[in-house]
Amino acid sequence: MRDFAFIGFLLALFACGFKRPFIFVLTYIYIDIVSPQRITYYLLNSVPVSMIAAGLAVLGWLLVDDKKDSRVAPRQALIVLLLLYCWITTRTADFPIEAEGKWEWVWKNLAFAAFLPLTLRTRLRIESLLLFVVLSAASIIIVGGIKTLASGGGYGELNLMVSNNSGLYEGSIISAVSISLIPIILWLGKYGTVFRPDRRVWLFCAALTFACLLIPVGTSARTGLLCIGLLAVLMLREVKRKVLYLAALGLIGVAAIPFLPSAFSERMGTIKTYQADESASTRIAVWKWTMDYVKDHPFGGGFEAYRQNRIRYDTVSVEGEGPHRTVQRNLTVDKSRAYHSSYFEMLGEQGYPGLAIWLLINVIGLVRMEVLRRRYREGAFAWAGSLARALQNAQLIYLLGGAFVGIAFQSFLFMLIGAQIGLDTYLSRRRGETAWRPMRRQAHEVTAGLT
Repeated sequence: MRDFAFIGFLLALFACGFKRPFIFVLTYIYIDIVSPQRITYYLLNSVPVSMIAAGLAVLGWLLVDDKKDSRVAPRQALIVLLLLYCWITTRTADFPIEAEGKWEWVWKNLAFAAFLPLTLRTRLRIESLLLFVVLSAASIIIVGGIKTLASGGGYGELNLMVSNNSGLYEGSIISAVSISLIPIILWLGKYGTVFRPDRRVWLFCAALTFACLLIPVGTSARTGLLCIGLLAVLMLREVKRKVLYLAALGLIGVAAIPFLPSAFSERMGTIKTYQADESASTRIAVWKWTMDYVKDHPFGGGFEAYRQNRIRYDTVSVEGEGPHRTVQRNLTVDKSRAYHSSYFEMLGEQGYPGLAIWLLINVIGLVRMEVLRRRYREGAFAWAGSLARALQNAQLIYLLGGAFVGIAFQSFLFMLIGAQIGLDTYLSRRRGETAWRPMRRQAHEVTAGLT
């Protein structure tokens, strides 16, 4: 029965796409985030719905869409460059078979990221993209929030509809993404035009924000706690009464402690004692191995290059205090451990050139959003300045989460970048149109005077 519900919804989206081709883009976004083919039992498993949606999206843009307002931004060229570079490193990868497995989904994310901004010609399209991203992720986040309230969750124990622990269904990834979404959710609640802001919209936005905050609790992901901290700092620059805001944060934090599950409190406590935590010690050891590896392989080892690592490290635990204080060191030997960091993932797999291109794509986005945020603080385009700030905050939170999770190529990041490029090119076009109007009026007056 559940299969028929997903199939019916997808068929409805595809049918709407034939009336409005941009909906094919939104359909691809939904499929990419929710992965209904992984949730259903039989009917969608054998149908390449993602490829069908992507093909229809590109075909619809080529045949129907008005392209006079489409512009190619420098970051789109950088994404294409990164795509080509990853293709080269895949051909020369240390583990060619395993690298092909990752390349199969990475190239699709990068190719669609380069294509996406071409379709974002209007404010409605930009908002619709963000709305689909939020609501698609919400289908996972709301389930996780309800289960957290019901059971408290636990590290690796919170079931998010599927048993396959990958993509947004992985605990640390969904924790980083859920907190990244909060600035966009708040923007939609204030400036949205598809669903006009009213009591119902704000109630849903508040409930969804609460569910986003529950995800790090339910997954017991330390990454999520750090992302929440950064979100609190970023929102500090937006509030007018900063002292009251800080006092409220402190009060809420103290009040929430008794309600936090013990599994979450114990997991967060390992942040202070990371040397005694095997997971944290492993990451540091892998990062050291990666830096040594790229000294001899500056162009990286291709996807899945971490499989060749062999690491040795000591876990240090301290028990007791004062004269009864004892320090225990345990030698641990491990191999083929993943990077657990987007930055080291890029460094180890794509080397210095790949990391430089990826960082440049992200840094340009942060800088451009800051420019737009300051330029459009007030006036008719205040919504755009606020959206630039929301996209910037979302990206910063995601990049912090990426320091501890290998999510450099996740599609969510490139959807944010696509929305940034779309907003930037849209505002550049509108600014150009505004600048030309007085000149056209003046030319008309001169012509009229001559006649």
